[in-house]
Amino acid sequence: MPAIEIAPSILSADLTRLAEQVKEAEAAGAERIHVDVMDGRFVPNLTFGPIMVEAVRRSTKVIIEAHLMIVEPERYIPDFAKAGADIIQVHQETCPHLHRTIQQIHELGSKACVVLNPSTPLVTIEEILGDVDEVLIMTVNPGFGGQKFLETTLPKIAHLRQMLNGRGLRCDLEADGGIGPATAPALVKAGANVLVAGAAVYKAKQSVAAAIQAIRAAAQTG
Repeated sequence: MPAIEIAPSILSADLTRLAEQVKEAEAAGAERIHVDVMDGRFVPNLTFGPIMVEAVRRSTKVIIEAHLMIVEPERYIPDFAKAGADIIQVHQETCPHLHRTIQQIHELGSKACVVLNPSTPLVTIEEILGDVDEVLIMTVNPGFGGQKFLETTLPKIAHLRQMLNGRGLRCDLEADGGIGPATAPALVKAGANVLVAGAAVYKAKQSVAAAIQAIRAAAQTG
């Protein structure tokens, strides 16, 4: 399995110190920065757009992933690619022509990730697995940070890892939602190799560096 990567989510960051908090995460060894894009339609919250990705890009050299929790993502994918998103993540639930959307992302020079909500079965992405660079499994219902991890998603992650390995696909398996030192080991054991953490990094009582190290240390026991 690929090495474990930590992707702090700026949804939980202090946006008055965005550049500083992104740089703290990078200095602490975070491999990615996760930008949660919400439109108030697909999910009951409204957050960031391409301008935020641009701001993060100016602040860091690490991988930026734009998680598009929006309807009609194909309309905005070019803007996020231009803004500097290295990975563009789209929900299967919002893409009636998923293969075309994945092609669009690749044609713009970004890596493509397909995302599944907790209740969406893996069968809905079986035909696209060979075309994506990674799959993200939501371990909470999307829309808000700081939610409780759904343990029922663990068998789904384990099954997906079996599918990827069985087909010989070098595809990252990312998990997002309620992730911290307490939940990281089970996720890694199930097969996830990229962990998104928001509140556990930016709302923790310790420093950003200490929080990331705690998650990484826990993950290595998985």
